[in-house]
Amino acid sequence: MPCPHCKITIIKRSNNESAVSAAAYQSGEKLFSEYDQEQKYYPYKNEVTHKEIMLPPHAPPEYADRNALWNSAEAQEKQWNSQLARRFVLAIPREIPPKQYADLLRDYCREFFVSKGMIADFAIHDKGDGNPHAHILLTMRAMDEKGKWLPKSRKVYDLDENGERIRLPSGRWKSHKENTVDWNDRKYAEIWRQGWADTANRYLGANDRPERLDLRSYARQGIDKIPTVHMGPAACQMEKKGIQTNIGNLNRDIRAANSLMQSIRQMVRHLKGWIADLKEKKAVLLEALEQAKEPNSRNCFFSIWNFGAGNVPTGLPEGS
Repeated sequence: MPCPHCKITIIKRSNNESAVSAAAYQSGEKLFSEYDQEQKYYPYKNEVTHKEIMLPPHAPPEYADRNALWNSAEAQEKQWNSQLARRFVLAIPREIPPKQYADLLRDYCREFFVSKGMIADFAIHDKGDGNPHAHILLTMRAMDEKGKWLPKSRKVYDLDENGERIRLPSGRWKSHKENTVDWNDRKYAEIWRQGWADTANRYLGANDRPERLDLRSYARQGIDKIPTVHMGPAACQMEKKGIQTNIGNLNRDIRAANSLMQSIRQMVRHLKGWIADLKEKKAVLLEALEQAKEPNSRNCFFSIWNFGAGNVPTGLPEGS
């Protein structure tokens, strides 16, 4: 199976990014951003084969509209460095039938995101060139039972040993912030990556395919191999046109190094086999030499046996 791709990033206002723009890119729709009063549209995104918004039970039904959803999500963020959305880009195993791609994404989003209270907006891109992949946008804020956006954090007052609030020299109460949800915890990146592999592998198994997805690094898998670098669409297009890129050259060098290391490992295996064969031949030869000495020992044994039977062995004095 080709090297899997699973990229998780945060769309940040500090990077001049927009959740509305990201939604327009992955869906191929024209969306209007109320934040900067601009229309977001990517007309060349013609490979969108499926798009869908999945809502948790308490989310307002109007958020099934992509424009309403992401403008509302962005309107909650007032800071210049606000986190607007979480974005996934996932390579879909080509061994899974295309008609099952949407079900694959639904199962994954439902189990790991929607069931936790996030809204998942996903789209499947497939040009038919052997690179099917999915984009997922996730909301960053939780909602209450009435579908109202909740704060990302809340103030919690620190208490002393008597359970009383602690007053600072400034006269204010000592406090700290606590996140209302733990979705930004680093542990979830591992859980979500493994979840994608498990979900895809279930579909591979259901289609009687022997391939399995493994998103662990080569080092964690115990594979002595240098990973290549993800090229991205721009570099891929240039390479297809015969224009060499720095990333393409780097990957070619990495593949050459991996091939050389594989050849060296194969030579080492042959050498170890040859040495083991020499040791085996040596052991056989030594055993043969030992057996060549054994007739005298056997003659002595038979002589002793005959002596015990009342016969005087040849070459021994009588009475010995």
